[in-house]
Amino acid sequence: MNDSMIRLLFLAHCAVTLYMTGVIWFVQVVHYPLFARVGVEEFSAYEQRHTALTTWVVAPRMLVELATALLLVWFRPHGVYNLQAWSGLILLTMIWGSTFLVQVPCHEVLSKEFDAAVHKRLV
Repeated sequence: MNDSMIRLLFLAHCAVTLYMTGVIWFVQVVHYPLFARVGVEEFSAYEQRHTALTTWVVAPRMLVELATALLLVWFRPHGVYNLQAWSGLILLTMIWGSTFLVQVPCHEVLSKEFDAAVHKRLV
């Protein structure tokens, strides 16, 4: 892979990471706190729709972020150390772990009914 392609790869990774950071901040600061105001009767349907729509917003970008992180381990830009590339991939793996081991199970519970303790864990 030539230098310009590696730079483009790096920029793509930065862009998708910044996008995901923005989405997560929005969800944490605005969206999740508003869950408590939906209402018990409407909450299950609301949560199911939230999960379905959010998947469309984040899943493709998560895959791009993972792919670009993997590629950056093999095709490091000039000046990026091996440890830095691997650290980025490890941190991303930890984020995925949190997503699938913490947030997804919380959303599965909330899709059945509102649970204040589970909601608090998300927020």
